[in-house]
Amino acid sequence: MKELKCPKCGNVFSVDEADYADIVNQVRTAEFAAEVHKREQELLQQQLLKQQQVQTQLEAKHQSELNSKEVEIAQLKEKLLADEQQKQSAVAQAKADKDNEINQLKSQLQQSQNNLQVAVLQEQQKAQQQLSNKDLEIEQLKTRAISKINEKDSEIAAQKQKYESELKLAQEQVQLYKDMKARLSTKMVGETLEIHCSTQYNTSLRSLMPNAYFEKDNDASGGSKGDFIFRDYEDGVEYISIMFEMKNELDETATKHRNEDFFKKLDADRKAKNCEYAVLVSLLEPDSELYNTGIVDVSHRFPKMYVIRPQFFIPIITLLAQTSKKSLEYKKQLEIAKSQSVDVTNFENQLEEFKSKFGNHYRLASEKFQKAIDEIDKSIDHLTKIREALLSSVDHLRLANNKAEDLTIKKLTRNNPTMKAKFDEVRQNSEPEEIG
Repeated sequence: MKELKCPKCGNVFSVDEADYADIVNQVRTAEFAAEVHKREQELLQQQLLKQQQVQTQLEAKHQSELNSKEVEIAQLKEKLLADEQQKQSAVAQAKADKDNEINQLKSQLQQSQNNLQVAVLQEQQKAQQQLSNKDLEIEQLKTRAISKINEKDSEIAAQKQKYESELKLAQEQVQLYKDMKARLSTKMVGETLEIHCSTQYNTSLRSLMPNAYFEKDNDASGGSKGDFIFRDYEDGVEYISIMFEMKNELDETATKHRNEDFFKKLDADRKAKNCEYAVLVSLLEPDSELYNTGIVDVSHRFPKMYVIRPQFFIPIITLLAQTSKKSLEYKKQLEIAKSQSVDVTNFENQLEEFKSKFGNHYRLASEKFQKAIDEIDKSIDHLTKIREALLSSVDHLRLANNKAEDLTIKKLTRNNPTMKAKFDEVRQNSEPEEIG
């Protein structure tokens, strides 16, 4: 049994073990509950206190952050204000720069237009001056061409008169020969031609060539001989030698000979008598246009051989003599070289080449004047075309000037996106301004 005392009345009473255990259990439960409630209240107070401390800390922290944010906001407002002022200043500066750039572009455009106008005027003046010079040059060339043509006409008239005189003389000689042929035998006809040539030489050249040798070829030791041999010397050096053959026949002769029938014999006589040239003086083939034109070169058949009519007997001698005199110095050197036993084969080839070239130049000389006249005509045509081209260039310069005067900034920036964007930006940041 267990004794218990009431805390209110003080009475003592006994309880068995089961009741005691039940009472203890109840007491413990009540005390535990009270203790739990007390601990709950303490924990709640502690939690409230912590919450208050945390809230105080959070409020302090929030206030600190709020103060910091306010300071930061103030700084940002100051920075924004400074940026706004800087932006406004930059916009104003950009606008001023754009205005200056536009003014500079306008000034440059105006200067370019002025320079273009000056250049156009200068080109026009230059073109006019060139045109005047070309006109003057054309007139001078025309005057020179007319003068040349007049000179040529005068020369042609003189040559025509000369040839007419020679033709008349030749016709008289032909008539004389025809009259003589009727009275002479075949042998006498040939001898008469030889006498004529000999007389011509003695009359015209004997006094002019005192050192020359011109005699009949009487040496027939080789089985054949020519009619005449001509040789001339200077300082003891022979510079020309010609073997002549004279051929003629009566009109009534049954067998008519041709000039080429005597080429082989004449060439053999030339070589046998060591002559440089061979000349056939012939009245054969009187109707041949080839042999009636003048001196006929038949070197393609036999070297250094010519066929002439009697009226060209003196001219062929003077022509060949003048040609050979050009090489006289070479021949003198050749004689010296031969006396010293020097091989002059190359030198002789050069001499022959010189003579051949000289002969070609002689034949081509008559063509030069006509070529010069043709070139003058071509020059006149060319200068006329230049004059027309210069007149056309003046029209092009006028069109270029019109294009320059019609040029504006708008047209310049029409196909230029970069410049157009800059001008659009300027228009957006400033008052509208007409450009160009």
